Amino acid sequence: MNEHGTAASSLFPTYARFPVTLVKGEGSWLWDDQGNKYLDFMCGLAVTNLGHAPEQVKQALVRQLDELWHVSNLFHIPNQEVAARLLTEHSCADAVFFCNSGAEANEAAIKLARRYHQQVLKNGRHEIITFSQSFHGRTLATLTATGQDKVKEGFQPLPPGFKTVPLHDEAALEAAISEHTAAILIETVQAEGGVNLVEPAFMHRVAKLCKEHGLLLIVDEIQTGMGRTGKLFSYEHYGIEPDIFTLAKGLGSGFPVGAMLAKAPLREAFGPGSHGSTFGGTPLATAVVKATIETMISEAVVDQAADAGQYLLARLRDQLADNPFVKEIRGLGLIVGIACDGAVGDLVTAARDRGLLVVTAGPQVIRLLPNLLVSRSEIDQAVDILVGLLAEQTVTTRGSNA
Repeated sequence: MNEHGTAASSLFPTYARFPVTLVKGEGSWLWDDQGNKYLDFMCGLAVTNLGHAPEQVKQALVRQLDELWHVSNLFHIPNQEVAARLLTEHSCADAVFFCNSGAEANEAAIKLARRYHQQVLKNGRHEIITFSQSFHGRTLATLTATGQDKVKEGFQPLPPGFKTVPLHDEAALEAAISEHTAAILIETVQAEGGVNLVEPAFMHRVAKLCKEHGLLLIVDEIQTGMGRTGKLFSYEHYGIEPDIFTLAKGLGSGFPVGAMLAKAPLREAFGPGSHGSTFGGTPLATAVVKATIETMISEAVVDQAADAGQYLLARLRDQLADNPFVKEIRGLGLIVGIACDGAVGDLVTAARDRGLLVVTAGPQVIRLLPNLLVSRSEIDQAVDILVGLLAEQTVTTRGSNA
């Protein structure tokens, strides 16, 4: 029993959970076990991009549940082939490796980059350059790649072979490149780091340096991929083509699945036995991926997300222009950050109490992640709640300074 006299959880306390138990979801809305209704501008952290329980995806999963769940990757899996073909037909990639999560996708990208240099090019390169405030996962390799010290505490010694430099610092980036460098790993939007957008000129410089030095360009699309930014993949905004990019979150509409995609020359590095995943690309997972992509294409979901994102940003910028507590509204498509002049944790709690679910991106940024089919009226409801809360925050801040 715990101090409140209730049964102690058998779970590790690795999550600072909200005091809410959600039991039902439909579209942009969630309900808890007390019957309370919430407008969801979190989407399970950019996962339910088509909203909760999208019908086409649900039907595909139910059909597959009646047929076959798991056989292992020692056999051909038709859904895998179809899902991979859909991904390559709509991207710059030529080959796909399916796994279970974003961290696993980034692990696969790191392994592929090293193995390509060491086994194919035979130059021994192994170092990966990443950027401050980035987030790439929780495995030992991906948390080492992450440019935030808070995720690394207590996990030393960390594996060697990674360098982290400040974002947008071209001189530091060039100085970090050596004869050991294999790849540069970058997010187009640092979602967990504060919704920081990479400047186009810097992204082009990164791509150019990769070409000049024979490095691989890896783009982490775990949170920005699958239409989140108003393009199917966020690298499209920059007019570049990564050698490798990674997906998860929105790829499965809530079903756990990840993928690492790469250009044709890298296929040679991942031959039989070089990498694997017991549950990667199961019939169930890839049925969901197939249905998710087909729905996005047939319903022009990405175009709808781009329009909705412009509307959301415009409404926020208009309504919060005179609020002194708000420093900046930034975002791309439907990943939006409200950067504030102080901590926002209490505002996230207050929003939840008023029926709006949002999340932080660092201590001073409110992050908005609505589904890609969110309606204008739902956006208006969310904006009205946030504008009201931020107006109250301004009054409170002024009062405390009096």
